[in-house]
Amino acid sequence: MQIFDTMSEMGHEQIAICHDKSAGYRGIIAIHDTTLGPALGGTRFWNYASDDEAITDALRLARGMTYKNAVAGLNLGGGKAVIIGDNRTANRELIFRAHGRFVESLGGRYVTAEDVGTGTSDMDFVHMETEYVAGLATKSGDPSPVTAHGVFRAIEASAQFRWGSSDLNDRTVIVQGLGNVGYYLCRELHAVGAKLIVTDIRAEKVDKVVKDFGAKAVDGASIYAQKGDIFAPCALGAILNDDTIPQLQVEIVCGAANNQLHVPVTHGEAVEKRGILYAPDFVANAGGVINVYGEVAGWTQQRALRKADEIFETTLRVHQIAKEQGMLTYLAADTLAEQRIAAIRGLVKTWPQWPRKS
Repeated sequence: MQIFDTMSEMGHEQIAICHDKSAGYRGIIAIHDTTLGPALGGTRFWNYASDDEAITDALRLARGMTYKNAVAGLNLGGGKAVIIGDNRTANRELIFRAHGRFVESLGGRYVTAEDVGTGTSDMDFVHMETEYVAGLATKSGDPSPVTAHGVFRAIEASAQFRWGSSDLNDRTVIVQGLGNVGYYLCRELHAVGAKLIVTDIRAEKVDKVVKDFGAKAVDGASIYAQKGDIFAPCALGAILNDDTIPQLQVEIVCGAANNQLHVPVTHGEAVEKRGILYAPDFVANAGGVINVYGEVAGWTQQRALRKADEIFETTLRVHQIAKEQGMLTYLAADTLAEQRIAAIRGLVKTWPQWPRKS
């Protein structure tokens, strides 16, 4: 990998490669853009096949956080951290305390939180070494309910745009991935009368959603071909690809998973050609970062939920921009984010009357 060429191409400011042999810690912290404020993004713990794969994931995810934070109207830039290793390990304290020390060394340019493979207890270990961490068990805690609520509102907005009504009663929603976010999303959908078709690699998660919400369970391989109204991917990314898009029998795709389009240009166009309305993932799933920002800003969870409600209007605006300007929805979301970043970057600075003496 030509790291500087890649950073320049993607617009990154900084990447930190971090290692602590005694803790068994190998980490990467990527800072994409700090125009709007300190870079905030979670720490992902994953068993990457190579160092290059880990670096690429960190850079891609950090850039996504810049756009997510900007579109959500937060005063935050974008960053992300990845830790290379088996996230099932029980020996977590040393790994996450080492991670916290490297976060601290960045002096507040990056604020971390939980992500795939990490949880609130891990962030408590990070907090032993730095104040630049959110998502603590003693504060805002699990962001999943707010994330799920934002996705629910994005689904409602997409339904409004496609069918002229946000009413989801009797609509069939296909949910892939029943972790915390997927579960809470199913709960909200069930409450408004939606029918659920679900899958997950963990049988116990499927059984719980079937029991609690009367969902229909299918195996993972067949989820894409299920007939319904809305497909809500809530597992890992890159699931909209050459194999899966032709199988879809829905009118809307809107879910919590990050980076759903395997190759955005190719697969964004492929989804549109199928006549499917795509709600960009970083718009729909911004509730998580709203919850984390609320912790930093001292909000109550009720205020964070009210802010997540704004995802309805943001999603509508993205769909409208795409229609008016004849562009793919993910590009419309990028446009909305870039407009805000450019506006803040262009603000006229006001200086003291006299020059500083040091």
